[in-house]
Amino acid sequence: MTDSLLYNKHLLWRAGFGAGINQIGDLKNTSVKTLVNELFKEQKYTEINYDTPDTVISDDMMDSRTPADKKKEMQRIIREQSNELNLNFLNEMVNSKDQLREKMAFFWHGHFASRVNNSKFSKQLLNTIRKNALGNFKYLLFEVSQSPAMLNFLNNQQNKKDHPNENFAREVMELFTMGRGNYTEKDIREGARALTGWGYDKEGNFKERKNLHDDASKTFLGKTGNFTGTDILNIILEQKATATFITTKIYKFFVNEKVDENIINQLSTNFHQSGYDIRKLMSDIFSSSWFYDKKNIGNRIKSPIELMAGMMRVLPMNIQNPENLIVYQKLLGQMLLYPPNVAGWPNGKSWIDSSTLMVRLQIPQIWSGLRPLEYSPRQDDDIDMGMKSRETTMNKSFKNPNITIDWARLEKVFADKNCEEYLIQNTKTLDMDSVKNFSDKSIKMNIINLMSTPEYQLC
Repeated sequence: MTDSLLYNKHLLWRAGFGAGINQIGDLKNTSVKTLVNELFKEQKYTEINYDTPDTVISDDMMDSRTPADKKKEMQRIIREQSNELNLNFLNEMVNSKDQLREKMAFFWHGHFASRVNNSKFSKQLLNTIRKNALGNFKYLLFEVSQSPAMLNFLNNQQNKKDHPNENFAREVMELFTMGRGNYTEKDIREGARALTGWGYDKEGNFKERKNLHDDASKTFLGKTGNFTGTDILNIILEQKATATFITTKIYKFFVNEKVDENIINQLSTNFHQSGYDIRKLMSDIFSSSWFYDKKNIGNRIKSPIELMAGMMRVLPMNIQNPENLIVYQKLLGQMLLYPPNVAGWPNGKSWIDSSTLMVRLQIPQIWSGLRPLEYSPRQDDDIDMGMKSRETTMNKSFKNPNITIDWARLEKVFADKNCEEYLIQNTKTLDMDSVKNFSDKSIKMNIINLMSTPEYQLC
């Protein structure tokens, strides 16, 4: 395998969701530099939406005074809209030319984790993250912090003078910006006081409710003043710890879970000095020679969404019942728009246990119609979030996405190629004899069997 093919595959998996079927033909002959330039070309941005018409959803819709049938109908609409948002986001990951934007959005979607029972708020936050995914982290932080989804999820709507709610202040520092060990409990209390009054109106517009704001003096991260929420975020962004925390998280996600302190130091210093320019940080990473070191290639376990999107990019498929793809997300433990908690999804080995590994290895055969799906989501999964009834009693038709794969097109694309060179990141550990023993020598069976190997789980 040529170095350029190896590096290009690596780049496309880390900066996107793997090579698409249209890219396979030129992958060997394209220089890494050309590919990096293509990835950073800005495409026209379009928002993700849902088709189901909006209804008025208020925070008190689940109030005991709301009639049961009205609650049920609102929940049905929210679920449909959330499913449409989920599938439209997945569709962008699979089909968008703007692969880097969608991969960064996927990263931020886990970083700024939020789960609210309001599809309009979810849509607004998702599009905020996608629009600013490669922009300025300061702007992104402010937009997310003032979004109704995050203010609702972290209880800042209830953060009022004389009764501060510390949830939002704590998570902003611990999970979104500085990381543990860089602030004190007193900073959390003082930060919460400064954030009193931040909330939103019935339409979901951000509001600074002055009458609920504590306007007395606060001491926060060593500074004293009559601080507002805006001041708090600005002081947080002044801290070098913020640049280091974000850079480290990005490095672990895009490069290697084992960090190189020297590289992190250099990257975070540049990130801080650039005023938090995300595009520049990502360009520094993907253009550097160390990114293509052997130790950084094929060492990441694909998250469930990366696994699914990557297969869908290579296999040209017509999906009759796309809503059933959400079942696979639930089975594998990563449902878009439903992170398990405010810390987002864990990475690495946490994706693999005995049940999820079996489903992962069998998806290529299930989607190709060679075997049925014989699993259902675990009853106690946090990811069910009170929506067990319908999904856990899934019938056979619901489980089957009814996928038709254009194998004739794949036969053409891979006719003069070794499939494993294009589908597997690290072919050194791959036992091609056993792959071929299970195959009838056709390109179709070769692809299905390669995608069913443990090696295909890595990127």
